Amino acid sequence: MSDAPISRTFSSQGPLRGYARVPGDKSISHRALILSALAVGESRIEGLLESEDIIATVAALWSMGAQIGQDANGNWVVNGVGVGGLLQPETALDMGNSGTSARLLMGLVASHAVTATFIGDPSLSKRPMGRVIDPLSRMGADFSVTPENRMPLMVHGRVPTVPIEYRLPVASAQVKSAIMLAALNTPGITRVIEPERTRDHSERMLGGFGAEVSVEEVDGERIISVTGEAELKPQPMTSVPGDPSSAAFPMVAASIVPGSAIWVRHVGINETRIGLIEVLREMGADIAYANERDVGGEPVADIEVRHSALKGVEVPPDIAPRMIDEFPILFVAAAMAEGKTVCTGLGELRHKESDRLAIMARGLKQLGVPVEETEDGLAITGSGGEKLRGDYATPTISAELDHRIAMSFAVAGLAAEHGVKIDDIRPIATSFPSFPPMLEDLGATVA
Repeated sequence: MSDAPISRTFSSQGPLRGYARVPGDKSISHRALILSALAVGESRIEGLLESEDIIATVAALWSMGAQIGQDANGNWVVNGVGVGGLLQPETALDMGNSGTSARLLMGLVASHAVTATFIGDPSLSKRPMGRVIDPLSRMGADFSVTPENRMPLMVHGRVPTVPIEYRLPVASAQVKSAIMLAALNTPGITRVIEPERTRDHSERMLGGFGAEVSVEEVDGERIISVTGEAELKPQPMTSVPGDPSSAAFPMVAASIVPGSAIWVRHVGINETRIGLIEVLREMGADIAYANERDVGGEPVADIEVRHSALKGVEVPPDIAPRMIDEFPILFVAAAMAEGKTVCTGLGELRHKESDRLAIMARGLKQLGVPVEETEDGLAITGSGGEKLRGDYATPTISAELDHRIAMSFAVAGLAAEHGVKIDDIRPIATSFPSFPPMLEDLGATVA
């Protein structure tokens, strides 16, 4: 990311129409690369998200011995080193802004005979890593960290690590996946207990690569067991569906801009990822699936979204693990709904790339939206479909280098009387590089 901020103003003078294609799913892209790097032989990946976050994972895996490139068709080709075969990296692993890269790769390194230093950009360096450090330390890895458990930090892998049974204190697919990756090179059976279900891409993909993984439900909890020492089989082709977290932005945009009708193609609809769609439908959104199919073990569909009158709802806290990244854009939908939308149980949002609760509350107030901020949520009183009118001049929103904040307020600009200016859109490239031109193709104005 360049040093100079890039500001843009987002607005709309009419309905959004047409077809949108969102980037490949970020969660699946990270995991496809990592597991391909742990297989012996050549794997191919179609539809990989080519964003800064994913390139951070590519660079780290390359530095530890995996050979990664692209073929003539644009598919990514990975020649892996095998479980246990990671090489000592010669330089620090730069995670950029990617918390997923950091946490998953910490798990990967923990059970290998390497020592790796993890660094990140200023935003990532503020994020605590204790949730991952605790279980990986119990498995035997050693960490050199700051008192706040933040980057930069050093992971001293151990061979062999010891299997553990670990109950997640907070629902987190990243922590779960880090433990599972460490378990691949750990003799015996490692178990992760989920009190609340989180996205299950790791379980699905590990099984597809030949790992011995089992999932059972006991008294409402999910117990995921991974048997090490695993031997992963290379995959001739892993197909990455469109990211539902990225699809959230055009879906909400079409829902709140009068007269809009769009299609978002080839989107993953894994039930652990569609909490936002469920909440939007409860709010009255007109969202329909077409051409439902299975792609590489993941359910996929084309999604049709038409403008509709939204109403405020009370969002149940237990849905948070299935849409934690989509709450910023949900807050924008709530700002346009009739009545009040109440969201609680979202304390985790204060520890993402930014304090997403505080920043979304501040920005919505700039747009004239009544917002009540609590320790773990927001209560938003919507406009009932009326255009957002804060300052008479176009308000400038500080996104605090958070890609989801930037995209959420860009969408809000499409429903604002004078549009919205984002102070710096560079972070959008970490997950959705084609976001501004996609909105323009649908009819929005980006200036």
